[in-house]
Amino acid sequence: MRIGIDCRYVRIGRHDGISRFTAGIAAHLPDRHDHVLLVHDERQLESLPDHLPWELLPAPTDAGEPLVARRVNSLGLDAVFSPMQTMGSRGRHYALVLTLHDLIYYRNRTPPREFSWPLRLGWRAFHLSWTPQRVLLNGADGVVTVSETTAGLIAEHRLTRRPVTVAYNAADPATPRADDAPRERSLVYMGSFMPYKNVETLAAAIPLLGPDWTLHLMSRVTDADRARLEALAPAGTLVFHDGATDDEYLSVLRSATALATASRDEGFGIPLVEAMGVGTPVVVSDIPIFREIGGDAAEYFDPGSPSAVAAAVRRVEARWEDASRRSVEQAARFRWQDSAEQVVQAVERAVAARG
Repeated sequence: MRIGIDCRYVRIGRHDGISRFTAGIAAHLPDRHDHVLLVHDERQLESLPDHLPWELLPAPTDAGEPLVARRVNSLGLDAVFSPMQTMGSRGRHYALVLTLHDLIYYRNRTPPREFSWPLRLGWRAFHLSWTPQRVLLNGADGVVTVSETTAGLIAEHRLTRRPVTVAYNAADPATPRADDAPRERSLVYMGSFMPYKNVETLAAAIPLLGPDWTLHLMSRVTDADRARLEALAPAGTLVFHDGATDDEYLSVLRSATALATASRDEGFGIPLVEAMGVGTPVVVSDIPIFREIGGDAAEYFDPGSPSAVAAAVRRVEARWEDASRRSVEQAARFRWQDSAEQVVQAVERAVAARG
């Protein structure tokens, strides 16, 4: 079987969530089929396996995307897997499996900040009702999502008649922290500063923990967001890395007491898996997706309460060695090899159903 892997969402330079998911799946595809990478810029190949053949297609933001199947038909593929749900399906001659990562933007309609204003308007319009999503998903032969939580929401809102397969997000393997490594009284936050991320609650929790605690904020931050957060915590207790490298992030993570996030909503939570994988426990909002990822290893709190954050940090501190061990075990559930296998099985089922 000849399967196209839609890699047009791979970021050039640095991954975002969908880019990382695509690269993780592409790097761990089982070898029982022939796979072809579909890119729109040759620079995307730098983040993809170099042993696989590739083809150029228009960018997914191109005006002709609804009719992209006409271009794909010429490649002689039996099936295509896309890490998004927006790939055009009209007139295709191949099986198609699309991905719906989450439904977060139906509840939090602020578009990603890096989008141009036409894309932001289209994004908002798309999420005003369930109908556009249903049309896209039912235009495929199968659907992949990254968690049981989202699979349940897809069923609850009757978003597709197609079979839904769960292929978890994962994290790239990293060396665990040494048993004798010093542990600082610090928390790490990795993520954006969008309103639903609720970083303010973390900042407000730091003074409740004591003067010797710090909160490391790893992502790029605007001056306005920085000022807003600094007003909530004593000077020097918030450390802004403003876009850490992977090595810097892992170094800070390995020396911290915990990774923390007070997000009110999430599609998955790769930072949780990254932290647990190196043996750093997580203290997180008590929301369904984090319960699914963190299991019994994590400590949970009410995201509206800074004092609840502080209490969760003290609980994890009191059982830190056990929490660290459980975290490594929990992170082992999320492997790119397993996720790539689930994706390929979804494609095989789609081809069989179509044929």
